[in-house]
Amino acid sequence: MTVDLRSDTVTTPTPAMYEAMAAAELGDDVLGHDPTTERLEALAAETVGMEAALFVPSGTMGNQIALATHTRPGDSVLFEDDAHMLFYEAAAPAVFAGVQARTVPSDRGIVDPERVAARVLKRSEHTPGTTLLCLENTHNRAGGSATPVATHARLREVASEAGLKVHLDGARVFNAAVALGVPVREVTRHVDTVNFCLSKGLASPVGSVLCGPAAFIGEARFWRKRMGGGLRQSGLLAACGIVSLTQMVDRLAEDHRRAAALAEALSGLPGIRPVPPETNILMLDLDRPASEWQGALEERGVRTIPVAPHRLRLVFHKDVDDEGLEQAGRHIRELSDSGLV
Repeated sequence: MTVDLRSDTVTTPTPAMYEAMAAAELGDDVLGHDPTTERLEALAAETVGMEAALFVPSGTMGNQIALATHTRPGDSVLFEDDAHMLFYEAAAPAVFAGVQARTVPSDRGIVDPERVAARVLKRSEHTPGTTLLCLENTHNRAGGSATPVATHARLREVASEAGLKVHLDGARVFNAAVALGVPVREVTRHVDTVNFCLSKGLASPVGSVLCGPAAFIGEARFWRKRMGGGLRQSGLLAACGIVSLTQMVDRLAEDHRRAAALAEALSGLPGIRPVPPETNILMLDLDRPASEWQGALEERGVRTIPVAPHRLRLVFHKDVDDEGLEQAGRHIRELSDSGLV
């Protein structure tokens, strides 16, 4: 059996998703009427406490639509040092929005509000004005860390005092809410807009949803068209998203439990230092190169991704059960004990 821990994007649709696709009422979303897509967008907006929502093909597109809609070319935008929007989105902030990125250091992806305040630029003849703060919760490269609601509230205060809007890259915001033990709207009420992925832990095959004020989403729809994201019978995919939001959120706790269990099982092994996970992402700091570990585990049917020269990422999702957890742990222990890596 192969245990694929590369990402929570590798999941296959659930039986309920296939059924929903077969039964989906369809129209043409580019022409303004696909009933199933409209139902998904209404459900998404209600779930995160926003006025409106827009279904988009990917999280990267949703984030970059938000960035382009919030800003004008030449604006200064604040990002956390290792933000997905900077690190994994192919320099899109420069290409589409034409903004100047300024970064803020963090503690495992959690940004200090006072550091944000210190990085804000006031527009002058010589400097661009900072107009937007982009946050990420959970934080991918920080190992799935969840920013507490109180920190979000303080960041909102700092942003408002400086006249900034706040966008949340909430690709895994439902993981954050589950880990924090709060409804997701308790996190999202402190931001102006949020983009979340249906195709990560929520197990849809494709898609993300950008949520925000109605006027903002109207302008975002224009940017989606400009970026080539207009879909026709998108209800086939939106049907899966409805299943994701109604059936797949609570089970995220199982992924968190398994990540924590593997971290505990590997603690103390020679050459391996698990970073205690907060959600479904487990980072392993290794004495030997991560690429060597990746290759050795791949040969044994465990798939992983190196994210740094000596760091391996393992991500739990609905297609990795307790048997998969046990298999991954066994092979990692065997390799550690044998000294093969």
